[in-house]
Order: sequence, then structure tokens, then C-alpha cells
Amino acid sequence: MENIIIIGSGPAAHTAAIYCGRANLNPLMFEGMMAGGIAAGGQLTTTTEVENFPGFPDGISGPDLMARMREQSVKCGATIETVTVDKVNFKSRPLKVIAGKDTIDAKTIILATGATAKRMNLPGEDRLWQRGISACAVCDGALPIFRNKPLVIIGGGDSAIEEATHLTKYASKVYIIHRRDELRASKAMQNRAFANDKIEIVWDSVPVEALGAQVLSDVKIKNVKTEEEQVIEASGLFYAIGHLPNTAFLENQVDLDATGYIATKPGTAQTSVEGVFACGDVQDKRYRQAVTAAGTGCMAALEAEKYLFENSA
Repeated sequence: MENIIIIGSGPAAHTAAIYCGRANLNPLMFEGMMAGGIAAGGQLTTTTEVENFPGFPDGISGPDLMARMREQSVKCGATIETVTVDKVNFKSRPLKVIAGKDTIDAKTIILATGATAKRMNLPGEDRLWQRGISACAVCDGALPIFRNKPLVIIGGGDSAIEEATHLTKYASKVYIIHRRDELRASKAMQNRAFANDKIEIVWDSVPVEALGAQVLSDVKIKNVKTEEEQVIEASGLFYAIGHLPNTAFLENQVDLDATGYIATKPGTAQTSVEGVFACGDVQDKRYRQAVTAAGTGCMAALEAEKYLFENSA
């Protein structure tokens, strides 16, 4: 039986693995095989440049950062399996993880499967992803390729307005493309957008194509009422249309909130199931940053260690 199984492979999972490994708990990590359509390492593997993770003053690529975390996890004593967990059983003891034909028993489990940013799969998107197209304005907006350039953000909720406002610090202009004739955002957030001279809202419109040879140069949009199309010059296209937490495999084994994120007790990594902890973006729909994910990974590991100590036979 395993002391701790960690499901996931992003900053939260690896931080948990490092702490558990250093505590001589011999954690077993299932990093997944293209789980959620993303390579092991999570969303950072799709990010070309990370400039806001402490310790890298010159920045570091997302894949390089995750490779370093993985190496550190192994050096600290974690065993990593490149296998996707299909389902779990938390209804009885010991806790069970099912991956393919194998069922593994564990005393504690740390869930760190993250959340996948929703994308629109526009023509040109795959070719220009992370070459001007991103799903995280806060992560990528300050990169040199976006500075003093016109940018486009897709969405109409609070997140879209917040990220558009953030982008105005760097952009020459920010276009918010919204398919309706009114925003979903709160009144306060709407007022913030309307008052910002750098923000222009393009109503009743949707993006239909990302244009550019090597990097994004323009975004083609269509008015949903008139069917008229136009091309907007833009060096950046940012999605702010939500995230999908990677919790489908849990199948009612642990409490989720109304939007599918794992519910944790405030100020802790504890879930509704004793001995099961959650960390990172799978339980954080607000911040969704690598450094905050790492912080909650630390919390989950320390709480799991405490749980094992208090429940040791």
C-alpha cells in the first residue's frame, strides 16, 4: 500500500511530491499520458516564456520549468508513472486509484489535476498558439511581443474585463470581442471598462480566424447580427471564456462546487473525504497561477504528512 498517491503533474503536484519525498513518505505520482489533452507538466508545457515565477530573473520556458520540477521530485524520492488515472474509489478504506488494469491502494491521496483553459479552436489557432494566442493574460500579457501593440480579448464576464484592464498596462489598445450587446460582468467591472480609454468593446461579434505567418498579426471577426466580417490588427489574442476543471474522473467521489472545482475547507487543502487533499487549479478558480498552485501543493503535502502521522497504526 502506498503512503501517498499524487494525481497530477503541474506545479502543485510537483511541490507536493518534493515535500512528501523530503519527508521520506515515498510518494507515487501519476503524471498522466496526455490527460485532458495536455502533456505531463500541465498548462505550463504550452507556455513559451514564464517571467513571473520566482528565481528566474531572465525568465524560463514553461516546458523547461516543468522539467526541472519533475527532476527535483524524483531526486527528493518520488516515483513517477506516466499513466492516466481513470477513476478513484474513496467510498471505502484503503483509498483506491484505478489506472488501466491496475488498482493501487493508498493511505492518502493528493488531487492536483488542474483545470484546462477553454479554447475556441479557430482556424489558425493551433499554428499560432503561444505565438500570439494565449488563455492567460495575467501570465503572458507583459511579454515583449505584446508591448505597445493592439491586443484582443474574447469574453464578457468579470475575468475578461479584469484581464483586459491588466493588458492596458502594456498594450496600445485592447479590443474586447463579445458576442452579445451587453456584458455579463458586474456593474463595477463594466464601469471600469467603459472608463478606460484604451479599451474598445466590439459588440455582437465573435472571432472566426487567427491570421499571421509566423506570429499573430490580425484577428478576423464576424458580427452575429449582420454577418459582416472585419479584420482587426492585433499582436495578441487572449481567451477569457473560462476553464474546465479536470475532475470528470472523480465521479462523485468527492464534493465539488457548482462549477466542478474540488471543494476544500477554507484555509486548508482538505476535501470532503478524510485523507484526500486537493491543491492547484483543480480547486482554485480565482488565481490560477503557477506560484499559487505550488503554494497549495505545499499545504496539501504538509497536511497529508500530518494526517499519516496522526493515523499511523
